[in-house]
Amino acid sequence: MDVSFEFFPPKTDAMEDTLWRSIRRLEPLRPKYVSVTYGAGGSTRERTHATVGRMLRETTLKPAAHLTCVSATKEEIDEVIRDYWDLGVRQIVALRGDPPGGVGACYERRPGGYANAADLTAGIKKIAPFEISVGCYPEKHPESKSVEADIDMLKAKIDAGATGAITQFFFDNEVYFRYLDRVRAAGIDIPIVPGLIPIHNFKQVSSFAERSGASVPDWIGHRFEGLDEDQETRHLVAAAVAAEQVLGLVDQGITEFHFYTLNRADLVYAICYLLGLRPAKAFTEAKVETAT
Repeated sequence: MDVSFEFFPPKTDAMEDTLWRSIRRLEPLRPKYVSVTYGAGGSTRERTHATVGRMLRETTLKPAAHLTCVSATKEEIDEVIRDYWDLGVRQIVALRGDPPGGVGACYERRPGGYANAADLTAGIKKIAPFEISVGCYPEKHPESKSVEADIDMLKAKIDAGATGAITQFFFDNEVYFRYLDRVRAAGIDIPIVPGLIPIHNFKQVSSFAERSGASVPDWIGHRFEGLDEDQETRHLVAAAVAAEQVLGLVDQGITEFHFYTLNRADLVYAICYLLGLRPAKAFTEAKVETAT
């Protein structure tokens, strides 16, 4: 069983502490890699770079840096790509990215910039032999005309050098399997890793879903009704919902998962434990030695 985790770079000292507590909590599970996001319009570029650098210096993790096309020329992005290679990064998650106004704002290509994720992927490959993952959208990207158009774009990303894809999060497993059938029927055989988001806060995740074009089944909303002020019960329900989804995917033969952690570790750790992942022995022994 393989897992990977997504984090976002912190904006404050308090968020920095939360991020690194989460990283340390999940590190012993030996994820395949961890990714670090890039804010809308490239707004977290320096913080992303700093977080990735610290991961390389202070942890055993393999970081995959997000990179987007927005608000930068090819020359500026190419400099970031070279910096990552020199830093020791060997995997990039290549995305078109959201415009500075966020999801829903009109995307405009920066003059002299990369046009889309396929163009960016090709540019990365010209500079260094990174392993490149890209995004895909089981319910289509909000700006796409159809799922078929998204699949055509995915083909273009693969032709440009992508070797794996991570889905936008979803809550109905049938959405993922229908998409997977379409992708395979189109001749695409790269790994399509399901991206999952534990529901720490139902209203927040529902807002993410609305902006991202992901549907939230009514039954999930019903499970969280009346729990806004009951954090303890809300977390128990969230764990049950996440476990049900993950084990349902496992029953259908899925063996790799990408978790959008929102920089919070507890639910993700519990889900991984259900998947049979256990802390590496070296980390467990280190904790015991520290305690004594």
